[in-house]
Amino acid sequence: MKGMVFDIKKFAIHDGPGIRTTVFMKGCPLKCLWCHNPESQCREPEISFIPEKCIGCGWCFQNCPMKGHVMEDCKHVLHRENCIRCGKCAEKCYAGANTLIGREMEVQEVMAEVMKDLPFYENSGGGMTISGGEPMMQFDFTAALLREAKNNRLHNCLDTCGFAPAENYRKIMDCVDIFLYDVKETDPSKHELYTGVPLDPILKNLRMIDAAGGVTVLRCPIIPGLNDRKEHLQSVGRIAASLKHVQEINLMPYHPLGESKLQRIGKSDPLQKHQFADEKAVDSWLDWVRGETNVPVSRG
Repeated sequence: MKGMVFDIKKFAIHDGPGIRTTVFMKGCPLKCLWCHNPESQCREPEISFIPEKCIGCGWCFQNCPMKGHVMEDCKHVLHRENCIRCGKCAEKCYAGANTLIGREMEVQEVMAEVMKDLPFYENSGGGMTISGGEPMMQFDFTAALLREAKNNRLHNCLDTCGFAPAENYRKIMDCVDIFLYDVKETDPSKHELYTGVPLDPILKNLRMIDAAGGVTVLRCPIIPGLNDRKEHLQSVGRIAASLKHVQEINLMPYHPLGESKLQRIGKSDPLQKHQFADEKAVDSWLDWVRGETNVPVSRG
């Protein structure tokens, strides 16, 4: 059993209770305009290229099988149309100009990394979180990780966008302690415009999980000029108020981290230099949600 993983983050403190290890899976069915992990969208490995880090060692020029790395006008350039994403250029790039994002890992290989921090989980009430991308796109591997973690008596969180077959969520209910569940937009037409997928199956899955006793934390990215409307935030509060097993709501103000990541993987920014949210605006967002529900609301 192998899966495509692009990062394993130790000592994560924002991905569920306690100290956690977060396993980031590659591949996502959504194409959110504001995605802060754009390197997670593609299921296949990708090359992150930062020309400013190049020290001119020549490794990638000599070893790229497609001759994608070249010098043009005294600048190191990667012709991505030639790149087959083999990762050869990154093997001995000690300066970190070239990095391969994504590698196949076996379940036991991932769990070996996760279990290294077992004492921290035991002392803090933490455990393992599987994130992405969208972990449900690699369902068999995700399910195997969750079950192996439960065999080791770990607390499991699953960070999901909710856009996956309902039956698959039912199959892993007994292995997930908390679903970190994204609610990105509550207007159906805007949801499809901003993410590329319909809203209805996401809300149906949320209600199904709740009806089955699944514990959720709603995570809501808020992007100025897109979904920072009072109507949307009030709808988030009403959704939470209708659920029996929701623990809290996290509002997650936009940050432009994804912009630099897009450049590194050779993609353009669809938001064109959005800025951090104004602090007074964030306070208003929190108040609008709190006005519709008794569920705790915090800034994520």
